[in-house]
Amino acid sequence: MNAYRVLIVEDHPFQHEYLLNLFKEVGGFEVHAVWDGSAALQCLATHHYDLLLSDLMMPGMDGVQLIQRLAGVTRPPVLALMSVASRRMLVGAGLAARSMGLDVAGLISKPVQAPAVLRLREHLDNNSQDIGNHPLSERSQPPAHSLETVMAALHRGQIQAWFQPKKSLCDGRIVGAEALARWQHPDYGVLMPGNFMGIIEGSGLEEELLWLTLRHTLQAQQQWRLQGYEMPVSINLPTHLLDQHDLADRLHAYVVARDARPQQIVFELLETSTTRQFGDYYAGACRLRMKGFGLAQDDFGQGLSSYFNLVSTPFSELKIDRSLVHGCADSEHLATVLQSIIELCSKLGLNVVAEGVETQAELVLLRRMGCAQVQGFLISPAVAVGRFAAMLVEDGPPPALI
Repeated sequence: MNAYRVLIVEDHPFQHEYLLNLFKEVGGFEVHAVWDGSAALQCLATHHYDLLLSDLMMPGMDGVQLIQRLAGVTRPPVLALMSVASRRMLVGAGLAARSMGLDVAGLISKPVQAPAVLRLREHLDNNSQDIGNHPLSERSQPPAHSLETVMAALHRGQIQAWFQPKKSLCDGRIVGAEALARWQHPDYGVLMPGNFMGIIEGSGLEEELLWLTLRHTLQAQQQWRLQGYEMPVSINLPTHLLDQHDLADRLHAYVVARDARPQQIVFELLETSTTRQFGDYYAGACRLRMKGFGLAQDDFGQGLSSYFNLVSTPFSELKIDRSLVHGCADSEHLATVLQSIIELCSKLGLNVVAEGVETQAELVLLRRMGCAQVQGFLISPAVAVGRFAAMLVEDGPPPALI
């Protein structure tokens, strides 16, 4: 197995040497270290790295400034942040990085310990599994794509819905899935959304992707139904599409015409856009629920999500963003916030799903708090429809009808 290439950015001499030795002891890494953000950017300009681990508090270019510069790098590495600063500071920096499109593998309080490094390696392993190769540095990197190539991929059926399972924390069974877009590229294998979603969003192709995902989802549900499994699926819905006053009608008609049940589809409202008039947001949300669809507040705890929005919109489900889940087993503050959200959802009658669960400790804590469902790399990455069907069989026979 080839080693992951890691670039460490650390200005303290002792920590510099300590981290080099720690990664060497854990194994599975080829590690380089620099003293500041400027040197890191110079390295990234000439070499590929799978992971960048950076301190936040540094003289000159600090870790947050490095994040801002890293967002402009072509195919940036996975990012992990470390600091002696408060957990809130780390979470804030992590949110900044994710909002800029970076993949954040870890928010680590110093001193960095071996289990944290192992979790970083697990994250890289999971990413590699999700794109079908290992390690990332050894596969041919895809070029930047044009609008024409992305549209061609949509029309040729190369962009498909894959399904990430949701598991119940009551009995450990698969109880649903989230449909996620993957590009089955003929030359570069399975490409993640970061390779094409920017073009789709910038070119007004979100509705075409929505209908494609819905079509693939209904086909998948029919396949699973023939095996005896009724499996609800969540589908991302860009909020600005609610400006179309007939959207709920068209979605309902499409589902019913294919002998499917709207109750088995949950639309997750995305915060990447908003409606032109706020009234359209509430009207669209209400009409989706009136048509029988489930409705989820996606990425709660990130962006513009608020408690007012939660109680004033007819949601049936709330998805807790991974930024609140990651590290919750080691942070009293995060655990307190999670507990309050889960208790509120229980009182509001909302199904609650925790996203981005990556460690057994996080799973145990969420179960103890009463969280209903989880999804994340600890359970499984998104998989093709056939593999999901096999996972259902492995999970056990479908529940008996009452």
